[in-house]
Amino acid sequence: MNILMALSQLEVTGAEVYGTTLSDELIKGGNRVYIVSDTLTKETKAEYFKIEFNKRSMKNRIDQVRTLLKIIKEKDIHVVHAHSRASAWSSAIACKIAGIPLITTIHGRQPVHLSRKIIKGFGDYSLAVCENICEHVVRDLGVNKNKIEVLRNPIDYEHYNFIGQKHHEHNKKIISIIGRLSGPKGDVTYKLLDILYKRGDFEVQVIGGKDIPERFRQFTDRVKFLGYVNNVNEKIKDSHVIIGAGRVAVEGILSGKPTIAIGEATSVGLMTREKIDKGLSSNFGDINITNSVEFHWGDILRDIDLGLNLSNEELLDLRNRLIEEFSLEKIVRKIELTYEKLIVKKRKWEMPVIMYHRVIENESEGGVHGTHVTIENFRKQMEYLKNQGYQTVTFEDLLNNNYKKRFDRENKWIMLTFDDGYKDNYTNAFPILKEYGFKCIIYLVSHLQYNKWDVDVPENPEKEFTLMNLQELKELREYGIEFGGHTMNHPRLTKLSLEEVEKEIFESKKVLEERLGERLVSFAYPYGDLNKEITKIPEKSGYDFAVATDSGSIIFSEDLYEIRRIGIFPTNNMFNYKRKVSGYYNFIKIKRELKEIKNSN
Repeated sequence: MNILMALSQLEVTGAEVYGTTLSDELIKGGNRVYIVSDTLTKETKAEYFKIEFNKRSMKNRIDQVRTLLKIIKEKDIHVVHAHSRASAWSSAIACKIAGIPLITTIHGRQPVHLSRKIIKGFGDYSLAVCENICEHVVRDLGVNKNKIEVLRNPIDYEHYNFIGQKHHEHNKKIISIIGRLSGPKGDVTYKLLDILYKRGDFEVQVIGGKDIPERFRQFTDRVKFLGYVNNVNEKIKDSHVIIGAGRVAVEGILSGKPTIAIGEATSVGLMTREKIDKGLSSNFGDINITNSVEFHWGDILRDIDLGLNLSNEELLDLRNRLIEEFSLEKIVRKIELTYEKLIVKKRKWEMPVIMYHRVIENESEGGVHGTHVTIENFRKQMEYLKNQGYQTVTFEDLLNNNYKKRFDRENKWIMLTFDDGYKDNYTNAFPILKEYGFKCIIYLVSHLQYNKWDVDVPENPEKEFTLMNLQELKELREYGIEFGGHTMNHPRLTKLSLEEVEKEIFESKKVLEERLGERLVSFAYPYGDLNKEITKIPEKSGYDFAVATDSGSIIFSEDLYEIRRIGIFPTNNMFNYKRKVSGYYNFIKIKRELKEIKNSN
């Protein structure tokens, strides 16, 4: 995916740390990410473009939208992710003109006034970094509760080793206040220094802020002002108590340091097992549930003394809770999937994964189950795909996160799959695929030479159809046809024990890989018969993907072990076929399925 991060700031903020951290992780995952902002302080692998969102005249706004539209077009941007009101406002207009989705992360309280209620500016979907923000925008600004969720500021906890309570070289304990010296947070820092300045039994240091404002200069003889530093985690490691809000508090807790949460809205106090939920809900003091501020200045010194006596056991418990809440891997994956859902919903398109079985000369060769198409119709279908500019891809092409490139403007991708490995795939389908330069994936049953699973059914036996032999398989593979696993004997997996399912999947994979001399990357569930326990087994066996039939999400990558396919049958005329390969068909199909479920209840 091509993603544009939009920030607006004049100095480093938690939103910038969020945006750059997220950008670098998305780039690691195979995405291309660009950042637009007034300034950019944190190092990042994303390409940066300067847009002065804080200049808010109408002329500036128009220029911002024009610049955004230029970047969106030149970089083929698929989704914009804004992290502030100023950047979201201009991005919303640009995204509407460009026809791409906008997602916003809400980092703080929003102003409540009539124009804000009318023009909300939160895009197609919003992420709130804490519960108080989510409740606030739903209650006070009328944001649809189905278009917002709580998703915390992702942090790589591995950068913060657990230090805990331990003796330091310093004669005095070090109390570190981490935050800005301007705005509301500057007021909080000033009040804290006014309280702590008179204590002589510990050292106080302030981390943050470019310059020391005049009113803070009275503290410089007893307080160290370190300014903005890149190695905040090292400073935290050398501290005995951390005071801060938002991400600062999270970093302190992850490092196993007693942490006092106080932000621009409220002072939550020393983080303990009893107070951690309150800390999470308020983003550790930055967001109150009401617009009022609430500080308990008289508790600060007491909390410092209590913090210095917290046990390492409790500090470790708090760290483990935050690892669960702020997992970088889980949150980035959730955001990626949200992007994909928004892109698919906006475009009303997802890469079609088509399912065939047999390709026969005429209907006299058809069986009782109707899982075939004629050579004549198959040729027409492939000719249509070629004329429309479709490119066939296999699962090998999608490895290493390459499936995220399916939204690129130059990639009009489609996947053609064939189940069971019938000989007519070689004699009838293969020549036509070669003629049009197409590839496909064929799913093989490893322990049978014909369709025994259908033939040996007393109530409705199928005709006997031969499966491909090894020589034919190798010829197909040399051309570029990919093979996948389809079990040993084609059973209905939900009728077996999990132990039997494992044997069917594991053993067939082993046999096919030995026979073909290469690793298989995808698996197909026979009959599309599965449940949640069964979908875990292909991954366990070493497959990277697994395809279903009439189950799975409309989003290709929501579950890579239950990818929905679209079946092609002899009753499908060209009008039906064009609709099924359009990328829109599953929207219709799933809507119909949900309606049937509703009616049956």
